[in-house]
Amino acid sequence: MLYDFFKFMAFKMDAEKAHELSIKALSNFPLAMSDAFGGDIEGSERYRVKLNSMDWNFPVGLAAGLDKNAKAINFFSRIPFGAIEVGTVTPLPQVGNDRPRLFRYVDEESLRNCMGFNNDGAEEVLKNILSSDKLSKKLGVNLGKNKITEAENAHLDYLSLYKTFKDHCDYLVINVSSPNTPGLRDLQRHESMREIFESLEEERKTSSTPLFIKISPDLPLDSLEGIVHLAREFKLSGIIATNTTIMKERGAGGVSGKLLSERGRLVREKLLDIMRGTPELDLIGVGGISSFDDVWDFWKMGGKVCQIYSSFIFQGPTVLQEIKAGIDQKLLDNNLSNVQDLLKNIKDCK
Repeated sequence: MLYDFFKFMAFKMDAEKAHELSIKALSNFPLAMSDAFGGDIEGSERYRVKLNSMDWNFPVGLAAGLDKNAKAINFFSRIPFGAIEVGTVTPLPQVGNDRPRLFRYVDEESLRNCMGFNNDGAEEVLKNILSSDKLSKKLGVNLGKNKITEAENAHLDYLSLYKTFKDHCDYLVINVSSPNTPGLRDLQRHESMREIFESLEEERKTSSTPLFIKISPDLPLDSLEGIVHLAREFKLSGIIATNTTIMKERGAGGVSGKLLSERGRLVREKLLDIMRGTPELDLIGVGGISSFDDVWDFWKMGGKVCQIYSSFIFQGPTVLQEIKAGIDQKLLDNNLSNVQDLLKNIKDCK
């Protein structure tokens, strides 16, 4: 009920203004706000999921974009997220695109953003991370190039960011899939991605921090096999699928939430099918996931962990509690004691 009131007031404001005020409140009063919204869950071993690259103590994490500057880690680590991904962060501070640039589709529980990687820059974000307590949650940092950086020098931005954050988080994400930075999605071409990964090779020899690439839902499905091949060749930890989708009839920017569900699911299903031949790679599912049924569907396809963003905006921490309740019911129905066993026996589960 508290979140319903919080949402009622926030949704009377401009979407970005409400977002800024919310992050400020969560940043300034993390303990009070987390307690007010129900806190964390007990018995994290029951919900733990083991990936090749790391373990999450709950199978749902926070996607990048909500806490761009890592200001509210102390709040998000105290509610039932298994991982918190901050960013997208760029080497230099960036104001982003002109406002208004964040729009709600309330009836469809979706958002459209054309933010343009607005953030305080790597130095400030690192300070925020170092002064935060992620508790037992995994912390990811989503990396992007500055708008002023020419495409041929993009790899230098990613290398700089990798060096900055590799020792201060649990995983890193190369973001080449936002539709809001001109030319960024062109970096999803295999030769451009190869240049980025090659630029990181020497630095990665001294670091074991898992590295993921986040891709667009608008890629041709026949290009996904090549991305999986590159991920394997450069020994990435996996792929995050997907970023927002372009819907020209809605306007500029990328759309997230339920309007993305069908396309996001299709890409994840195709990827999981391809990745059966590369079991060393993990897939983190994101885009249009808004209920336990969506998580269950992802698991039945072969996935393990996923992220949410828009559904958290529209439902608040309740969405996490409802996913937990769905998990508890499946464990009871199948006489199993933990999520890891549930995933191992997923084909036989009802």
